[in-house]
Amino acid sequence: MQFIKQFLSEAGQILEQINVQEIERSIDLFVKTRAEGGRLFVLGVGGSAANASHAVNDFRKITGIEAYAPTDNVSELTARTNDEGWSTVFSKWLEVSRLKANDLLLILSVGGGNMEKNVSPNLVSALQYAKQIGSKIVGIVGRDGGYTASVADTCIIIPTPNHKNTTPHAEAFQAVIWHLLVSHPKLKIAQTKWESV
Repeated sequence: MQFIKQFLSEAGQILEQINVQEIERSIDLFVKTRAEGGRLFVLGVGGSAANASHAVNDFRKITGIEAYAPTDNVSELTARTNDEGWSTVFSKWLEVSRLKANDLLLILSVGGGNMEKNVSPNLVSALQYAKQIGSKIVGIVGRDGGYTASVADTCIIIPTPNHKNTTPHAEAFQAVIWHLLVSHPKLKIAQTKWESV
């Protein structure tokens, strides 16, 4: 019972501490991307890859933004990993997708990537490529945001009230934040099913 109460208490602290202004700035970037006909690429690994797939569905269906997650194509992902290496799977995928300056990257990550520690180097490479192209970057990340926070145009950092629960809170709150984004009146153009019946 103690762990349950502690975990839920930490979730409450995160809600109280999250940077609302950074969320608002992120919404404006999504609005601009859609208005300019840009595409959205959602990148994540592990649990964040699963979140990326779900987020792509919501951005496409609810906000009308053309969106993709490279991890949805497991054949290409594993072929690139096997043939070229894990660290470039996303940057090479974005290259073939002809990433443009009016496109937007959404990074979902617990740590945000760290090349020195060899943690999510594929995210770092993708971010470096996006910066070269001039694409905008939004991060929803945990901890200190890692490399994502240092280069993103906006970065929503999930506060860490307890380092022992960094990963579950970061990945859970990615979902809270992207659902907030697609539900925001500036972005939402299609009614969700249960709200329409």
